[in-house]
Amino acid sequence: MALHIVLVEPEIPANTGNIARTCAATGIHLHLVRPLGFNTDDRTLKRAGLDYWYAVNLEYHDSFAELQEKYPEGRYFFSTTKAKKRYTDVQFQDGDFLVFGKETKGLPEELLAANREHLIRMPMTDKVRSLNLSNSAAIVAFEALRQLDFPGME
Repeated sequence: MALHIVLVEPEIPANTGNIARTCAATGIHLHLVRPLGFNTDDRTLKRAGLDYWYAVNLEYHDSFAELQEKYPEGRYFFSTTKAKKRYTDVQFQDGDFLVFGKETKGLPEELLAANREHLIRMPMTDKVRSLNLSNSAAIVAFEALRQLDFPGME
């Protein structure tokens, strides 16, 4: 098993590329839920991931529902500024899915409403709306990996 990062309708290729590089470095599986705000042949996307794309376990899904149908036993945690629970309050398990929304709007409201008990957030000041998507994904991913004692990593 492995951890999973899910990007729902990502818009900025450089963020997705940075997250892909994090996934390559950690063994985390990456799931991209369409529509994407860029072409996967985008040179910015490839440059951000450098030459690590071969090491990324990458899947594309046409909808979040399709992803959940494929992985019905998965535990899904939804990162949002609207959550009350901090990401550090969760006891992550191998196989968990860490879900992030698009850069401009976050996750769809209907997805948040249907998963209130699994919403997580990162504490921050009120000076900004949110953290950068690739930074947020890395922060939560490394907390989950830390709790699991960095499986398969030196």
